[in-house]
Amino acid sequence: MSAKTGLVAANGGKIAYSDEGSGPLVVLSPGMGDLRSSYRFQVPALVQAGYRAVSVDLRGHGDSGTTFATYGDGSTSEDLADVITHFEAPAVIVGNSMSAGAAIITAARHPELVSGLVLVGPFVRDPKSGAFQKLLLSVLMAKPLVVSSWNSYLPKLFAGQKPADFTTYRQSVKEAMARPGYKEAFAATVKTSHQEAEALLTDVSVPTMVVMGEQDPDFPDPAQEARWIGEQLHARVEMIADAGHYPHAQQADVVNALLVDFLRGVTHHA
Repeated sequence: MSAKTGLVAANGGKIAYSDEGSGPLVVLSPGMGDLRSSYRFQVPALVQAGYRAVSVDLRGHGDSGTTFATYGDGSTSEDLADVITHFEAPAVIVGNSMSAGAAIITAARHPELVSGLVLVGPFVRDPKSGAFQKLLLSVLMAKPLVVSSWNSYLPKLFAGQKPADFTTYRQSVKEAMARPGYKEAFAATVKTSHQEAEALLTDVSVPTMVVMGEQDPDFPDPAQEARWIGEQLHARVEMIADAGHYPHAQQADVVNALLVDFLRGVTHHA
């Protein structure tokens, strides 16, 4: 089944999406610096299982626009609300990395739009990093260096088993970011804070699953972070072996089975 693609009007620009399948709506939102094709392994599995899979590009990423005035968790949460509203059905949101924080905000601010959450490698609170690490990040992700810095850092985020098409996918991410206007948007996105997401954790009441790679380098102790998030949200927690920050791409078969099982439970719950 070929994907239908389009653009949804958001506050200040357009959000690109791909739409495949029919059935209960699942909206898949990637992490910072990534593309909606991050979910290239999930979409076919969801369609086969009887779901409508809508994957989106973050503002200033992929095929979405770069005319936005703001970037980050709060802005992305409103984009997700706009996308779900466009499709006129409540959705389970699958959010990776910063999109997990955005999904939390959407579920708290617009509970009528969200029937469940799957948080993959989730950032739902600001990491505890020192002043030197923050300064180093700001230098590496400054506009002149952002494309080369991100391309160099990406393999580290795929700690563990890499997908078979990693080299090709990495090149597609680099090329997308190198276009006029996109590295500036990414540099702005890097500055996002997850404080709003953390503040709203206890306001989320929908069924939630946390999926974390056992080798995720973005967290000093991935299992501890996953447990903490699970406790805040009363969520199911799944740790994925031989995977880093992108377990859905690194261990697709394992994550797809967990995802479909969770969705069936959410459908029954609804």
